[in-house]
Parts: sequence; C-alpha cells; structure tokens
Amino acid sequence: MTLKTTLIKNANIVNEGKIFNGDILIEGDYIKEINTSISAKSADVHVFDAEGKYVLPGVIDDQVHFREPGLTHKANIGTESKAAIAGGITSFIEMPNTNPQTTTIEKLEEKFEIAAKTSSANYSFMFGGTNDNLDEILKVDAKNVAALKLFLGSSTGNMLVDNPEVLENIFSKTNLLIAVHCEDEGTIKANFERFTEKYGDDIPIKYHPEIRSEEACYLSSSKANSIAKKTGARLHVFHLSTGKETALFDNKTPLKDKKITAEVCIHHLWFTDKDYDEKGTLIKWNPAVKTQADKDQLWEALLDDRIDVIATDHAPHTIEEKENVYSKAPSGGPLVQHALPAMLEMHHKNKISIEKIVEKMCHNPAILFQIEKRGFIKEGYFADLVLVDLHHPWTVKKDNILYKCGWSPFEGTTFKSRITHTFINGSLAYKNFKFYDVNAAKRLTFNR
Repeated sequence: MTLKTTLIKNANIVNEGKIFNGDILIEGDYIKEINTSISAKSADVHVFDAEGKYVLPGVIDDQVHFREPGLTHKANIGTESKAAIAGGITSFIEMPNTNPQTTTIEKLEEKFEIAAKTSSANYSFMFGGTNDNLDEILKVDAKNVAALKLFLGSSTGNMLVDNPEVLENIFSKTNLLIAVHCEDEGTIKANFERFTEKYGDDIPIKYHPEIRSEEACYLSSSKANSIAKKTGARLHVFHLSTGKETALFDNKTPLKDKKITAEVCIHHLWFTDKDYDEKGTLIKWNPAVKTQADKDQLWEALLDDRIDVIATDHAPHTIEEKENVYSKAPSGGPLVQHALPAMLEMHHKNKISIEKIVEKMCHNPAILFQIEKRGFIKEGYFADLVLVDLHHPWTVKKDNILYKCGWSPFEGTTFKSRITHTFINGSLAYKNFKFYDVNAAKRLTFNR
C-alpha cells in the first residue's frame, strides 16, 4: 500500500520557541521532513500551500469531560472530539466522573472501546480514585493510561476522596501521575450553608467565588502539595483559580524533572467575577472564576513558568440545566472549540507570544504526561498539525457552535484568529467548518 504523502508549503512553523518559514513533508502518519524548501518528488504527493499561515503542533488538552457513558444528553466522545479538532485540539485526556465512573479497569477499557470507534481526536483517559478502590488503582498500567484523577473537593459526579489515610496511602503506593481537583469540602459546605440561610436556593451567582472561596482552594492545594512532598508522589494540580495558590509552585526545575506541576484553564485567564452580571451561571465553574487580581497573578505565574499547562476543563451541560437557580445549576461549560482562538486573542492583545501559547498548550502537556511523539513539529513525530490564519475574524454564533449542548460562554465574541485546517496523524480531518471522515485518531501512548 502506498503511504499518503502531503507537502505543506510556505508555512510559518511554530516550534520550540521559534517561528520560521518552511515546508513540512508528511508521509503516512508521520512528519518525514522539515526544511526551508522541499519539492514534491512525485505526482502522488498532495501539495498544500499554507500561504503564510501559522502551523502549530496540535493542541493537547489534558482535562476534558466528554460525558460518555451515562451523561450523553449533554455530550459524547464523537460530538466533543469534533468540536475539539475544529478548535485545533488534536489530542485529549478525558476525566473519570462519567456514569458509571471510571474506577475499575473494566470501565476504563469500555471507554477506550467507545473512543476507538467514535473519536475524531487522539485520546486517553484518566482512571478515577475513590475512598475504597486502591486495589484497582494498583492494577493500572502507567504505560497505557494518562494519569490517576482524584477529586479532593466534590464536583460533577461526586467522586470525593476525603479520607486523609486513604489519600496518603494512594500517594505513597501508586506510580501513576496523580492529577487533582483541589477545593476544601468543609469550607465550601460551611460557606454554602451560610448563603443558603440568607437566600435559599436562589443565591445570586456573584457569590459563587465566596462559596467556593480562595481559602477553600488554597487549603486543599497546599494539603495535596505537602502530601506529595512527604511521599515523593508525582502531583499535577488542575485548574488553579487563585493568586494565592501560585506561591505553592516554582520555576526552578525543568518541566521534565518537576515532581509537582500546575495547570490553569482558559476561563480563569479570560473571565473575572465582574462577568457574572452578564454571563450568570454560564460561567459557573468549579473552582469559581474569581477576581481581576487573581487573574493577573495567574497570568504572571503562567508566563514565568510556575504554571506549566493551559487546559480547558471542557465540561458541557444543557442550557436548560445551566439556567436553573444557583443551587441547582451545575458547574462547568464547553470550551474545546474556542480555547485556542481565545489564547490567540490574548496574543493579539500582547498578553502572550504565539511561541508561549504553543509551549503551554502543545509542548508541555506532551512533556508532563510523557506522551510519545506528539506535541512538537519534529521529524519522526506524528503529523498532528493545526493551521491558523491570524487575521481572519469570526464571531461565535449559535450556528457555528459545534458542541452537542449548543451554547458557549463565548457566544457573541469576535475572535481575530481562525483555525482553518487540522491534520490528525497526517490526515486532513477538518477544514473551515467542514469535517472529513478519515478515522485517523489513535490512542495516546506514553513513554514511561
């Protein structure tokens, strides 16, 4: 069988802190050659003129909730992975709080089977930890699974791990990377009760960051941090939302050698508590969007490398669910289609360079999770590539939102940059709101 061959010409290639004009030759699933000028050696080569567009490595999103199995009225792996590739995300790592929860090897394998049939993007899953499944955790092969996910504060699906003995046991015994959602349950419960006494079910949304407060986040993050230091566990703290938490992380060690790492999500870099008046429960997330001062400090920690990764925490709910009163409206929102355009918008505002965006969204997730041959534009690596037109404005509207839930917190926002093409393992899978049924996605593998 002849390998499919594509030659991308005249691209502004963004990789490892540099932007250079050149060509990329793709053969089969892989990048065969990168050079200033490559000529097609046969008529079988599909030549594609990038016309000066920027070519980025495919984004790797280390935290998504695609709701399958059990919650597929909100989303499924097929719908959300399509939205992801339209947003330049070529690989995702999905969370275990589905129904049933991914807390046994059997349930984990069932998810892999679904993704193998329906995912448009490359995929892996996290295994879920509970107060009583240590035996199952110890059976998980670190070469096959992205990480272990622990909820140290309850969120959608209530997989709360709140037994201190169990926590220390898990941290001591597993060789998996441990990814954690950090919010202190006792603090949140006390705050919630206080506001419920005053307002009943219909608490004004502006109090969400006071209920799921800075102190709730810091107490939990600092506890996870100290257990990791005590046990030597490999810890990754998801979705920092406060300036105070950034002091728990450092930039003194290269990422590949760090034992404790951190992530920030798009919504905590974009919105502040001032946006609750306009957006309401559409921007109700756990942990909560907080103050401008918090946002500023998150940006500072991201740019000075105390925060290692940008992710989405894509977590769709139906619009009917989100429009409930505060106590009944679930937390979370859809983001995979709009995350990279939102970060490129921040580039236009001189907040971050394109090279830094690529580092935090492509290179660093690959390094942090030890993903094989992805996250970089390198010869011998999988050809997961995204073409971006930096000057092609478009507005997020109902008719171009691709999430199954049909809404976005960015609706009405005009982005200056547009993802025009997405290649998955060498195959063109997406072009200007059109999808190609190429079945190119693969399970992520790990160099561990």
